[in-house]
Amino acid sequence: MKNKISKILFLTFIFCFSIVSYVYALSPQSELRYQGIDVSDWQGYIDYNQVKNSGIEVVYIKASQGVRIKDPYVDINYENAKANGLKVGFYHFLEATTVQEAYQEASFFSSIISGKQFDCKLVLDYEQFNGVNREQINQIALAFIQRVKELTNKQVIVYSDLSNAESTFNSEVANNAELWLAYYGDYLKLQNVNSSWNSFIGVQYTSRGNVPGIRGNVDRDLYSQEIFLDDSTEIPPVENPTDNFQTEVINYTVKRGDTLGEIASRFGTTVQKIADLNGIKNVNLIYPGEVLRITTNSNVHGDTANATGKIIYTIKRGDNLWNISRRYGTTVQNIVNWNGIRNPNLIYPGQRIVIYTRANETNNQYYSYTVRRGDNLWRIARRFRVSVNRIASLNGIQNPRMIYPGQILKI
Repeated sequence: MKNKISKILFLTFIFCFSIVSYVYALSPQSELRYQGIDVSDWQGYIDYNQVKNSGIEVVYIKASQGVRIKDPYVDINYENAKANGLKVGFYHFLEATTVQEAYQEASFFSSIISGKQFDCKLVLDYEQFNGVNREQINQIALAFIQRVKELTNKQVIVYSDLSNAESTFNSEVANNAELWLAYYGDYLKLQNVNSSWNSFIGVQYTSRGNVPGIRGNVDRDLYSQEIFLDDSTEIPPVENPTDNFQTEVINYTVKRGDTLGEIASRFGTTVQKIADLNGIKNVNLIYPGEVLRITTNSNVHGDTANATGKIIYTIKRGDNLWNISRRYGTTVQNIVNWNGIRNPNLIYPGQRIVIYTRANETNNQYYSYTVRRGDNLWRIARRFRVSVNRIASLNGIQNPRMIYPGQILKI
């Protein structure tokens, strides 16, 4: 009798344990069988014929960020990816700190992709929270998701790392959007994960992929069948809520006597960016009548000839322009010019300012970044589009998991 009771108790324990394991597992919704990449202006010009021939089937393209930044490569990436038979999707990098801003960003994103025909569900990339609390994060995410659905009549998914999937996003967000997981370990053995999602339809498994046709590293992904839209018809036109976004692509016809250096200087860009955007192999060889695509920004003031990106920074208690300028490798005067600040000594917490980051590879200069509470090297690396190993190497960090608030990193 005693043995029988023990056996029953043992089986009950095994049964309960298996239920707990099942509830707390995070696994693919179905087989991950579609090879993919996700790209932005960071990759420059991409030869999609080589990408297609390498076995890539899906490409997610950055369309926009905030309410003013249109990725300068979104149109050419879309055209060339579609021309080579790749399945295409778009993502938006969210910067909103209020529900109202989330609505504005949703409208901006939808306006950038309107008129395009794409195959994959739209993506909310929300990983930089700018000091808002968990409840606000979820309200903002939900507002963006619902507004994009209203404007485009397309499904939306959330891109998230494992930490935020577990501790930040709630069940309401999960019920309205499926998950694209960023996880660089064994994503098929995610047990005891307490997440609002119990499955994902895509996984970004490395940020250091190598794909023919792309210079340097690129994010590599795997997707299941659920990544594709039920309805891939073109979305209706969506009005742009602001015509003052950072970048636009213009067509410039080369004139006799032009050089790429002179053209780059005229439009506030670089020779290398023009070469990348147009697939020019010899920067000394252009000819009259040739039409070049050029990214330009007529709203930038100050020293931006070497600018490579734009950051929307929310001022925090204790900040001053001098410390902020040091953190991002620029000058107080540049920040004043870019933002029309009349009194450099008068800034306030919650104020949002624009900072244009500069190239660091060509002149051996680096950004200075001050670690904030909640930061980790993975998130910082994604924010600045470099690898964790590179940050660790530059700063002599032996344990990438050991960083602390207030620490200044060279990036």
